[in-house]
Amino acid sequence: MQKPLAALLAGVALTALTAGTAWSQDLPDTQLTFVGSWSGLSLHRNFERPFWGEHIPEASGGAIQVEVTTFDQMGLGGSEVYRLLSNGVFDMGATVADYTVEDSPELEGLDMPIIAPDAELAWKIAESYKPALDRAFHERFNSKLISVVPYPAQVVFCNTEINSLADLAGKQIRASGRTTAEFLEALGAEGITLNYAEVPGALQRGVVDCAVTGSLSGYSSGWHEVSTHLLPLPIGGWDHVVTAMNLNKWESLDPAIQEFLMQEVAENFERPVWESAVKESEEGIACLTGQGECTRGDAGSMVLVEVTEEDFERGKQLLADEVLPRWAARVDQEWVDLWNETIGAKVELTATR
Repeated sequence: MQKPLAALLAGVALTALTAGTAWSQDLPDTQLTFVGSWSGLSLHRNFERPFWGEHIPEASGGAIQVEVTTFDQMGLGGSEVYRLLSNGVFDMGATVADYTVEDSPELEGLDMPIIAPDAELAWKIAESYKPALDRAFHERFNSKLISVVPYPAQVVFCNTEINSLADLAGKQIRASGRTTAEFLEALGAEGITLNYAEVPGALQRGVVDCAVTGSLSGYSSGWHEVSTHLLPLPIGGWDHVVTAMNLNKWESLDPAIQEFLMQEVAENFERPVWESAVKESEEGIACLTGQGECTRGDAGSMVLVEVTEEDFERGKQLLADEVLPRWAARVDQEWVDLWNETIGAKVELTATR
């Protein structure tokens, strides 16, 4: 039996408890710029902006000041964030890892379709892959890994009747990333690339039959108004948002600043976001279907499709037979080995080229 997520994160919390205001008085004055993820979603509103814009200045006794914006407020789509970060356009940047896989296919290994049915396993996977991610950011983007946090589970909204995973075959489905599209293709569906903001209209007009996003994100964006059926299987993974800092900036920081930031991130940013992912996934489903308590507004009436063990087992087999080999062919063998030694070992899967 898996431990509750809070218990899994307790070890992270313990180290951070030793940090605090006592040594913040000795921190040198530091100015940082941070470009966060989608401004309209809960991750930025409830976590990124309060943490970097308010908590860090307060916890550091005013020594660290952070200028906060988001990539969409800068007129960016998200895929450019790490390239701009590597050039020092800003000090820290956060975006969905799946948006940047053309630049770094190694990042795809973090969030494979259906690999983690719950947040507890998703957190274990992310923690195990962090050393590999840090290396990828160093080599690809001249950056230092700062944090890895999830959106809620990326589930399937359909504006047509479905009763199981198999019913997605033959459908046109907006995918949330390349490996998700490959999974859908293996299932017999067609993975469609479509901007997030265009999805409600596409569902309503029948341009796509289904689309993948987080349950609460979909509710906040009104997808329940143009969809009828919800399959709560994380076909799109957990859409991790990864924050990194320009390596030149990181190396210029006082070691006390470096230690302070990493401990604060672990305890007061990553931990609360992972805990929230569980609650938001559950409340998102309640708000979409009317089954459970919804505190965000009027609940929808989508049909909640039951996920069976057969659905999960078939999905895992498709991941092993079709998706993992295609990803392995896009990276060097050493990255395949790293994946097998970390994530693969936790989920009992082996990637081969």
